[in-house]
Amino acid sequence: MSPTSLREPEWLRTLSEAQPIVAELLSRSPEEQQRLGYFHTLREICQQPHTWKRTCQLLCQRAADLQDLLAGLSSLVLTGSGSSEFAGNCVSAPLQNQLGIVTQAIAGGALLASGGDALPPGRPALMVSLARSGDSPESVGTVALLLKVEPDIRHLVLTCNQSGSLAQTYRDDPRVKVIVLDEETNDRGLVMTSSFTNMVLAARFLGLREQPGRYQSICRELSEVALGLIRDHMASLATVAKAPFQRAVFLGTGSRFGAAREAALKMLEMTGGRVSTMSETYLGLRHGPMSYVHADTLVVCFLSSEPTRRAYEADLLRELDQKGLGLLKIVVGEAVPRELLQERDLVVECKGLAQLGDENVPVIDVIVGQLLAFFRCLEEGFRPDSPSEDGVISRVVQTFVLHSLEN
Repeated sequence: MSPTSLREPEWLRTLSEAQPIVAELLSRSPEEQQRLGYFHTLREICQQPHTWKRTCQLLCQRAADLQDLLAGLSSLVLTGSGSSEFAGNCVSAPLQNQLGIVTQAIAGGALLASGGDALPPGRPALMVSLARSGDSPESVGTVALLLKVEPDIRHLVLTCNQSGSLAQTYRDDPRVKVIVLDEETNDRGLVMTSSFTNMVLAARFLGLREQPGRYQSICRELSEVALGLIRDHMASLATVAKAPFQRAVFLGTGSRFGAAREAALKMLEMTGGRVSTMSETYLGLRHGPMSYVHADTLVVCFLSSEPTRRAYEADLLRELDQKGLGLLKIVVGEAVPRELLQERDLVVECKGLAQLGDENVPVIDVIVGQLLAFFRCLEEGFRPDSPSEDGVISRVVQTFVLHSLEN
């Protein structure tokens, strides 16, 4: 069915009533939206609060299937490439705390290059492969390699594409459990948006499978916070996206550093590299990377709700202001102290983050990064659905040679 034959969903019509900038973008015909290249990405960013509820329902239905995979584990690895790796960064710490086993996020490329040497010790282990399409060379290659060289590793695939190579190759393989998320999460745009956050929430379930009520509550509350974020702050983020910054640094602590990595990648991808980006922890920024923060730098701060972390983060933000570093800051958090703000700074106040806890809110931070990148992409004259005009990057990484590990 073509986009021109589809009616806008109720949630998008409601959002357009609350946000004039959405109404303006949607006032153009679907054909014009496609010509300008934002038809898919706009919807894929804004649909996330609604898709999270379906992912929650799906994972709760699959709880029994996951029980055997998680029984008696000594270690857990989350793997993927690019954004999919960063999705693992967002959940590795809470999974380690809840499961009580060593948990690491490891890039698919590291596993292809080093095999079992890149893995933490302890068997049996579970490898969770995260993939939007499942068609990149690493997706199937990593699972195939580990099945060959590490027989004591169990496998779970979380993907958004039921037709992808990863899902199709291992659909009937008893050694691999495959869970395909709702088709709506399989983004049509080049960059990962709803696929990213839904894979984060799907992986998050592994630590809460014995507490389905709590998991459902978290997903429901996250959806409400995200709806409020998009409704109340979309226009202000669009305004900041027009500011004369040429660099952007994204700061986060713990699980929220995973969100910082993803947000930095979104800005880099969607501006075709015109805005250079960096992600760092607050405490890590002092150790050299602070030299990156010039007068043309946007500083995006995912501010912790945990008191000790916030204290360290606040000290760093004060130091940046004292040194006159950065063009302006965006501070994302709840009950953000006004003393941390300069006149030009933007606060993205999100009520409910403290109750949810830092370990659950990277998906909220990521939406801020997505919206900033989306509007900066338009400001640069690019097409958000396909911002890489010269084809340097593509929705699925092009095929490359997979080399055998030397014995």
